[in-house]
Amino acid sequence: MSTEVFGDATRGDAWAAVRLTVDGDRIVAADAPGLERPLTGLTLLEAAAVGGEPLAVEALAGALAQVFRAEPAPGRVAVAMSGGVDSAVALLRGGGGAVGVTLRLWQDPAAPDTERACCSPAAVAAARATCHALGLPHVTLDLREEFKRTIVDPFAHAYEAGETPNPCMRCNGAFRFDVLVGFAERAGAEELWTGHYARIAERDGLRLVARAVDERKDQSYMLAAVDPRLLERVRFPLGEQTKEETRDEAARAGLAAARRAESQEACFLGGDDYRAFLERQGLRSDPGDVVDTDGARLGSHDGYWRFTPGQRRGLRVNGGRPLYVLRTDAATNTVTVGARDRLATTTVEARGRLHLPVTEAVVKVRYRSAPVRAAVVPTEDGFTLELDEPAYGVARGQFAVVYDDGSVVGAGVITTVA
Repeated sequence: MSTEVFGDATRGDAWAAVRLTVDGDRIVAADAPGLERPLTGLTLLEAAAVGGEPLAVEALAGALAQVFRAEPAPGRVAVAMSGGVDSAVALLRGGGGAVGVTLRLWQDPAAPDTERACCSPAAVAAARATCHALGLPHVTLDLREEFKRTIVDPFAHAYEAGETPNPCMRCNGAFRFDVLVGFAERAGAEELWTGHYARIAERDGLRLVARAVDERKDQSYMLAAVDPRLLERVRFPLGEQTKEETRDEAARAGLAAARRAESQEACFLGGDDYRAFLERQGLRSDPGDVVDTDGARLGSHDGYWRFTPGQRRGLRVNGGRPLYVLRTDAATNTVTVGARDRLATTTVEARGRLHLPVTEAVVKVRYRSAPVRAAVVPTEDGFTLELDEPAYGVARGQFAVVYDDGSVVGAGVITTVA
């Protein structure tokens, strides 16, 4: 039975539309002006590699995403494309059997700089252009509503509750990789490849995220929440090389992405400060007290959610010495400050899972924090870490990641610090 799908695209006063009739994985009729070749008779996979006028190609992408599928083929890989150099080189490594896929995600329309984000319309167009320049298919999945509901809204709610969330880890662990692995299956691909700097290690029958060779670019922390079961179909082809080697490889291949700037983290912020974003999301700027550890009032603030443990700037108080945010209290709208030594944390409780039983490990309690050794005690819903040396600025809502011999053996959201 045939299915009819429609896609369109606009830019200013210009408009393009594509209408397809699909039977199985093949196009049996098409009304698609502006493309470089007719679509009738092509498979959906073949149609995804067709170029033409930019708006017509974008309209075609919108139509194909609704019904895209392909018969399995040996050696085919799906490559997650961000529009940047890393995913471009991953695509190059995938060879002639690669198919690119980019997720179109929600962005704050009031943000000042949305074009650098890895999910922006410009990034999607760049990813598609990279694929088409190599004669490869590209599929765009429009997941804006799902992303806002699953990632963006909980981000705002977490700050409202006085936590300091990490949306990128939540995205990887509870959204992005689920979608991408599912796409790989629909595309008939054997594996999903991404441009992350990480490796995969085999431990006790499990595939686990492991540190990359390039320690400066290592992204294993950001991938720590990915379900090991998904890793059965995932590969990180850049994990054994440096960023400089990646750029050189792209330049030698003549890829336009070779010198493209890095995409920003927390893509939905669109280059804005998270506080301005949260204000636009409805968090109220209610004045409250800044107090010391004895409860004495030192000054005022415009909302507890504007502060996170370890923060020093923006306090607008004079305590006669450097003061740091120790904690915030959503219930009382207060911010407690003190000397840096009061930030020291030696016990961390996290809600999550341990993939392997470990009693001692190296842990990171924030993306930019230095690793520290710790004793690991399993709990009913996660684990407790007893750190060998104090960590500073540990915040509820961040992720604690547990490493053993360079492999991620556990990860969880920090719920308690002491």
